[in-house]
Amino acid sequence: MTDLSQTIAPKSDQLNADDLIAGPRTIKVTRVSPMREPDQPIAIFFEGDGGKPYKPGKSMRRVLVRVWGKDGAAYAGRRMTLYRDDSVMFGGVAVGGIRISHMSDIIESVTLPLTVTRASRKLFTVRPLPAERGPTDEDNRTKLLRIAREKAALGGTDLEAWLDKLNAAQRSVVGEIEAELRDIAANANDLPPPDDDRFPGDDALALHREGA
Repeated sequence: MTDLSQTIAPKSDQLNADDLIAGPRTIKVTRVSPMREPDQPIAIFFEGDGGKPYKPGKSMRRVLVRVWGKDGAAYAGRRMTLYRDDSVMFGGVAVGGIRISHMSDIIESVTLPLTVTRASRKLFTVRPLPAERGPTDEDNRTKLLRIAREKAALGGTDLEAWLDKLNAAQRSVVGEIEAELRDIAANANDLPPPDDDRFPGDDALALHREGA
């Protein structure tokens, strides 16, 4: 696939609505910094921002304060989904702007009235953003049991040393296959140590000569 979205990004020192023409973007905040610009008094930096922070307008700043509170320092680590709203007006012309559709760290939707024009207001809703997906408990369990079998295959000494490093929860999981691990370790201990001075087939050759 040839991605054309990178070729239409506007040159700017901030995230623009045109950056979202290809679709919404979920960002994770790294820090919020004050700016000396009256119309854009804060900059929200995020992972992968490329030096182009999100500078929310007054309406979205009201949303941020309503949902996450007034302490910008507390925003670090939180996430929000940004999208382009083509209906945003400037100077009586629809130029498009950035809106927030979802935010993390809330359990239900938040609706508040926002000013559309001096004479009208419109309800705006922000929805909860699902938590980031990480490894599931089942994934972690499978990985732990795989490593346990690998350690057992090295022999009893290696297995015991590894088991001693586990916490109580991990030890409980591994305990489900402890008998199997002991068998694997016992078989590994019974294997003769490798002799680097001999080549595969030397024993067979020696037996052949003795029989001769």
